[in-house]
Amino acid sequence: MFRQVRAAWRSLLVLLHLIWGCAIVAGTFRFRSRASQRRAKQIWSRQLLARLGVRLDISGALPAHGGLFIVANHISWLDIFVINALRPCAFVCKDDVRSWPVIGWLVANTETVFIQRGNRRAAQQTTETLKHHLRDGAAIVVFPEGTTTNGTHLLPFRSATMQAAVDTETAIVPVALRYRDAQNPISFAPAYDGDISLWECLRAITLAQGLIAEAHALKAIDTRRERQHIASHAHDEIAARLDFAQAPRHSKSETPPYNDAIA
Repeated sequence: MFRQVRAAWRSLLVLLHLIWGCAIVAGTFRFRSRASQRRAKQIWSRQLLARLGVRLDISGALPAHGGLFIVANHISWLDIFVINALRPCAFVCKDDVRSWPVIGWLVANTETVFIQRGNRRAAQQTTETLKHHLRDGAAIVVFPEGTTTNGTHLLPFRSATMQAAVDTETAIVPVALRYRDAQNPISFAPAYDGDISLWECLRAITLAQGLIAEAHALKAIDTRRERQHIASHAHDEIAARLDFAQAPRHSKSETPPYNDAIA
């Protein structure tokens, strides 16, 4: 009974926090400097995690300033806010994220780069947009698996979006994500995979006890190589940090382009 009440209370706090975030973005956000916007996004993300009862366990560090290209494994919509809590970032998302209730509108108005699947012209435009963001000093995040998992394994990495980092000679930093709780070394509560709905996932998170989000920032990868080799190296580094058995490291196909970024 207590867990149910706590989950309901956390859900209410999250709803109010989302409304507050939308009010900020719709109101004063566009009048702030880029640095102020990013700082507000970082604070808001940390507050969201606290309202959900999620504690951060961080190892390594991300550069605080300058262009940065982050590649991470993908488990949940919560990943976005975990990484934003480390450093405010622009995320590369599939276009249909715009239709998500509340969160879709929120991310659409906070530096998110949307992509269209199977559209080569849009893919080229996305590359140019990413390069512009990187040259402007933004941190870009992609999830090169192309979809979410339950956190027990790693899917092959697609490399197409990494071309923007190669072209701008921007450091690529792998970030390994994992969730655990008071009872389990891997918690499935945040996993947004299979047929689970966004609201079912949210409820599972609010019901979890002692949920911890691990974020491990790994050593930067030299971009003076072909993007396929970079993707393989990033895959290996994340798999090793999470103690996963080695799986195929990169996709055999890069078609359609930009099918590898999803939030």
